[in-house]
Amino acid sequence: MLRAAVGAPDTAASMPAGVVFALALLVVAIAAGWRPGRPRVAAAGLGVVGGGVLAGAWLLSHGSPGVQIAPLNAGLALWTPIVALVAIAEEVVLRGALFNGVRAGFGDCAALVVTTLLFAVMHVPLYGIGSLPLDLAVGLLLGGLRIVSGGVLAPAVAHVIADVAGGWLL
Repeated sequence: MLRAAVGAPDTAASMPAGVVFALALLVVAIAAGWRPGRPRVAAAGLGVVGGGVLAGAWLLSHGSPGVQIAPLNAGLALWTPIVALVAIAEEVVLRGALFNGVRAGFGDCAALVVTTLLFAVMHVPLYGIGSLPLDLAVGLLLGGLRIVSGGVLAPAVAHVIADVAGGWLL
């Protein structure tokens, strides 16, 4: 709701809305007690692999025979760090604070289901109900990375790679 209020009429493309949304998510995660863990190279590597899988699936779904990089422009250059910040903030709140809270009471499986469903539902206002199946699949992959890696770094890296690839690759 906050992102839509700030970013109307084009919420998904609104840079101010993205910044406000990301900062609000980070405040929520910190207020909920989430603190970053020590970064591990293995988790970062796992995130790169996960991001490659997501970006590759995106490319395959677009059916183009080759990969082209979007022409550099000021809008895309400004958008890139904002979309990275939003992806990281989503992972910190979902696969960090919320995952930890649900897991403490109900275990990894429940945490995976809850965070996956919330991830998918969060994206409906931006991309429509048609994005739900894709966002459920992406949420499962990101949640699986959280479980396997033991932290937020792997899903955050994968999410950033996928989102940035979606903007830079044609």
